[in-house]
Amino acid sequence: MTNELVDLAIFSGRTYPAFTEAICSHLGMKPGEADIFEFANENIFVRYQENIRSRDVFLVQPFFPPVSTSILELLIMIDAARRASAGRITAVIPYYA
Repeated sequence: MTNELVDLAIFSGRTYPAFTEAICSHLGMKPGEADIFEFANENIFVRYQENIRSRDVFLVQPFFPPVSTSILELLIMIDAARRASAGRITAVIPYYA
């Protein structure tokens, strides 16, 4: 791993994690660990399982059906990253429905 990638973290939403794995494989790193699940009342919960403080965080989430759930999940991932004090947050949306 090169020095430029030390402060980099890439996380996947639940829509298409295989794409995130392909990106990370190309960069020679592993995707970040996060718990993302939906409660019985359809509220979405996100918790990052690693320290992302002051790191560049990339959140990969294509907008596949159900589109509104995919968008909401990405927004909650962004909010959770902000609350975890991420340095910079970049949303990667490879498919915009």
